[in-house]
Amino acid sequence: MAKKADKKVVIYSTPTCPICKRAKAYLAKKGVGYKNIDVSASEEAAHEMIHRSGQMGTPVIFVGEQMMVGFNQKKMDEMLAG
Repeated sequence: MAKKADKKVVIYSTPTCPICKRAKAYLAKKGVGYKNIDVSASEEAAHEMIHRSGQMGTPVIFVGEQMMVGFNQKKMDEMLAG
């Protein structure tokens, strides 16, 4: 079984998004490192997020190749464990 540290976690977010903040706080509490990509600061990053996810809203979270739009704690735990 893969450890949570083995999976690359990427969060596409904006600084004013409350759900983004909640997701990042949850990952920090669990000790999971992640790469934060601020889509409000980079048009290229926003296009990348839309291309990868088909979504325009934040957060879009990738754990490895698994994707979550928004934040669901139970699903996040499953993605990190699976």
